[in-house]
Amino acid sequence: MKRNRNGEIWEFEQQIIILQNNNINNNNKQVILGLDGGTTSTVCISIPLNDPLPDHDHPPSILARAVAGCSNHNSVGESAARETLEQVMAQVLQKCNATRSSVAAVCLAVSGVNHPTDQERIFNWLRDIFPNNVRLYVQNDAVAALASGTMGILHGCVLIAGTGSIAYGFTEGGKEARAAGAGPVLGDWGSGYGIAAQALTAIVRAYDGRGPETMLTSSILQILDLSSPDELIGWTYSDPSWARIAALVPVVVSCAEAGDEVANKILHDSVQELALSVKAVVQRLGLAGEDGNDSFPLVMVGGVLEANKNWDIGKEVMTCVSKDYPRAVPIRPKVEPAVGAALLAWQFFLKESHKEIYKR
Repeated sequence: MKRNRNGEIWEFEQQIIILQNNNINNNNKQVILGLDGGTTSTVCISIPLNDPLPDHDHPPSILARAVAGCSNHNSVGESAARETLEQVMAQVLQKCNATRSSVAAVCLAVSGVNHPTDQERIFNWLRDIFPNNVRLYVQNDAVAALASGTMGILHGCVLIAGTGSIAYGFTEGGKEARAAGAGPVLGDWGSGYGIAAQALTAIVRAYDGRGPETMLTSSILQILDLSSPDELIGWTYSDPSWARIAALVPVVVSCAEAGDEVANKILHDSVQELALSVKAVVQRLGLAGEDGNDSFPLVMVGGVLEANKNWDIGKEVMTCVSKDYPRAVPIRPKVEPAVGAALLAWQFFLKESHKEIYKR
C-alpha cells in the first residue's frame, strides 16, 4: 500500500480489513471509481467491476456516491484540489465497505486538465494514493460528460455549459478536438460565468450612462441585497469565484423572459457562442462527413442548457447547430458525468486487460 499522505482520511480501512479477515460484512469485490471534478463541485461514485456492461436502458449499479467542493487546481490551488479529491474518494470507499486494495481502476475527469502536463501532475497525485496495480486514468471533465451520454463510448461531441463552458469531441478512430473551455479570462462567454459577468457589466454600463437601462439592475441588486450599482464593485471583487458569479444566471433568464432587451441580447449572444464552439469541433473532426449530413451524437450537459419558462438555451443552441449539421442527434444524459467517468475507467480497464491476455 502506498504511503498515506493524509493518514486520518484513510483510518476507516483498518476496521474494514479487520471485518474482512473475520468474515464479518466481508466485501472483497473489486470496484471502479469515477470522479467528475468541476468548478463548482466534485462527485465520486463507485460501481462493481464484474456487473454486465451497461447500456442506455440499463445503467450501471451505483454502490456509493459522495460530493465535495471544487477540485479545479486552476481555481482553488493544487493543495486544496488534491485534498478534495482524496477526501471524496475515501468517503465513497468507506460507504461501500471497500479499501483502496479493492479498487480495480479510477478515472478522474476534472476541469482544468488542458495539457498533458496537467494529466501527468494529477496522475501522480493518484499514484501516491493507490497501490501500483490500480489502473489510473485522467481526463478533462468534458470527456466524462460525453461518456455519460454515450455510455462510455468516445464518439461524437459534448457541449458543457455550466459555471464554465467547453465543447469536446472524438472520432471513432480516437482523434479529439476541443473549443472554448479556456476559463473566464480567455472567454467562456456561453457559460454561466460569462452570462452573469456580462449582466454585471451591463448594470455598470447603464449606471455610467454608457449603455441602455436594464431590468437587470433592480433585479440583481435586490437578489444581492445591495442598494446601488456602486456596491457591485465591492461585492464582485470581495470573492470573485466563478461559481458565485455564475449563480446569477437565473436572474438574467428571468429578466429576459420578462422582456428585457439587454438580458435577451446576452442570452442570444451566448447561444451563438455555444453553437460556434460545437461547430468548430465538428468541423475539425469531420464528425458530420464531407457534406455535413452524417449523423453524430451531440451530448448536452450543464445547468445553462436546461429549459426555463420561455427561454431554452439548449434548444436554441441545437437549432443553430442543426442549420449546418441537420443530422446531429441531441442527447440529454440519463446518468451524471461521474458515472461517465466510471464507464470510461471500465472501458479502458477491459481494453488493457484484453491486450494483456492476447500477449500471453
